[in-house]
Amino acid sequence: MFEFAAPLWLLALPLALVPLLAWARPHALRFPGSGAAASPLASIVIGTTIIPALLEGLAIAFAVVALARPQHIEHETVRDSEGLDILLAIDTSGSMRSPDMGRGLSPMSRLDAAKQVMKRFVEARQDDRLGLLVFGEEAFVQVPPTLDSAALVDFIGDLQLGMAGPNATAVGDAIAVGVKRLKDLKAPSKLMILVTDGKSNAGTVQPMDAAAAAKALGVKIYTIGVGTSQIDDRTLSAVASTTGGKYYPASNLSELGQVYADIDKNEKTTAQVHEYVHRDELYADWLFPALGCFCAAFGLSRTVLRRLP
Repeated sequence: MFEFAAPLWLLALPLALVPLLAWARPHALRFPGSGAAASPLASIVIGTTIIPALLEGLAIAFAVVALARPQHIEHETVRDSEGLDILLAIDTSGSMRSPDMGRGLSPMSRLDAAKQVMKRFVEARQDDRLGLLVFGEEAFVQVPPTLDSAALVDFIGDLQLGMAGPNATAVGDAIAVGVKRLKDLKAPSKLMILVTDGKSNAGTVQPMDAAAAAKALGVKIYTIGVGTSQIDDRTLSAVASTTGGKYYPASNLSELGQVYADIDKNEKTTAQVHEYVHRDELYADWLFPALGCFCAAFGLSRTVLRRLP
């Protein structure tokens, strides 16, 4: 970015016209011999006498800009400490297509509601590393925790029903995979926010066993049950309670949005971000041309382009 540190000096720019106005005043040329009309060569000489005035005007203009202190400014953001590591785990099994998250005549599937609210949550957590875990019959990390929130939002938008298996829900495996991914990260706080609309009926790890591992490794889990179907509230509540988190039921888009807002409020980032401003003074780029124009004008006006009184 370019700006002036002392922009009021720019009000003096009209002073650059003074040498031209001075040159324009009437002068008589003295030629040796009679007072006959000037020759064509003399006319050319008269015309070229404006060059020193032009150079003086440029010198003044350059000097004024230099006094205004032009600067090139760069802003640098420095993170003194890391924010939170948050893994968003979302159920993409077939039951998440149920259109019961809207209201009235505006149906919305459970998956679409979850995607919409998750995007807003990601965009609001610019100082944290967030990742994405997808689960159904199996579970896998789609996006490792990252500070690139724009890329993560794009991945959330691309989530599809059945991409991790459409016919069952492996909640325990999802927690186990998420905990394994988070355990080696060094953030002061590690969270998993797990969204599902059913109960664990697939996979090899029991939800409570995975929750115990999460507690031992310092991973807090928030669980969210979406929709109006028969959700295993007891297990989801126990998983959250074991790890120091909380269970939230959400039967529509508005309630789901409030859930994420509550988590966002309760889990404030610990990152410390400082912004530094680097200023490069550019006055020399204008001062030296000003000196050059002044010297050229001085030299020419006293030699080859000297004006006679």
